[in-house]
Amino acid sequence: MQEARHVSVLLQECIDNLNIRPEGIYLDGTLGLGGHSFEIASRLTTGLLVGIDRDETAIERAGRRLAPFGEKVRLVHGNFADAAEILDSLGIASVDGMLFDLGVSSPQLDEIQRGFSYMGEAPLDMRMDAGESLSAYELVNTWPEERLSRILWDYGEERYARRIARAIVTARAEKPVETTQELVSLIKGAMPAAALREKQHPAKRSFQAIRIAVNDELGAVARMMETAPDRLRVGGRLCVISFHSLEDRIVKQGIAARENGCTCPREAPVCTCGFVRTLRSVTRKPILPTAEEIEQNPRSRSAKLRVAERV
Repeated sequence: MQEARHVSVLLQECIDNLNIRPEGIYLDGTLGLGGHSFEIASRLTTGLLVGIDRDETAIERAGRRLAPFGEKVRLVHGNFADAAEILDSLGIASVDGMLFDLGVSSPQLDEIQRGFSYMGEAPLDMRMDAGESLSAYELVNTWPEERLSRILWDYGEERYARRIARAIVTARAEKPVETTQELVSLIKGAMPAAALREKQHPAKRSFQAIRIAVNDELGAVARMMETAPDRLRVGGRLCVISFHSLEDRIVKQGIAARENGCTCPREAPVCTCGFVRTLRSVTRKPILPTAEEIEQNPRSRSAKLRVAERV
């Protein structure tokens, strides 16, 4: 079987900003097919790379790609939200760098049977970790109309969220919505004709919203930002690539809280709130893909890389 292909986003920018030391310990919290990890591991001598992914298929594929590095690489099936706990389980107290690429990998989108894509026919699934109980099928067929409408609006910025939620609830009263194309048809049927003529696929925003909800993606990002940076050594770098404004906001605020979190009044002569600065932003604005990268990999268009250093 031909190996799935995935182009790592902002690859050189991540490698440059991690400041990789050959003897260092690094964490790739969103392993995917191992593109970022391969470049990190290739720069290690006595160092170690820990790779985490909640998708067991990704672990298997990346494992084959990274096999030449032997004991310099350790792969773990888990959620990047639990990065601190996973490091504990491996007996690793601190690391020299962390990378989190929050995007959905190309194989997940391109392999129609996974149910992430609105472009083909497949069972409604969208689980990054097949062992989780909540799937897109369960969400679409059991969540109340008001809750469906809210996630479509909040996570997908879908302006026809209420109409789509009502269409889903009406249809499922007759029979469950079982496949991606059944859902696409409901979404299209709920939209006015003008919306169907827009350049963007009518189901794109809704599928994005359902995927985010199924995998608790925003909750995972928030938990990661609360605990993972504490495991960086002084001088260690945190690199986070986001693809959605809600993710980027969580990352930006998480860095700011550790950088400028003092709550004392501006006029106070000394800090009395007990705030201790633990991160500093390496770049004030996020790093964006170049025009050349976007041309070669259109999926990188919305990527933003934020980099912070432990102080």
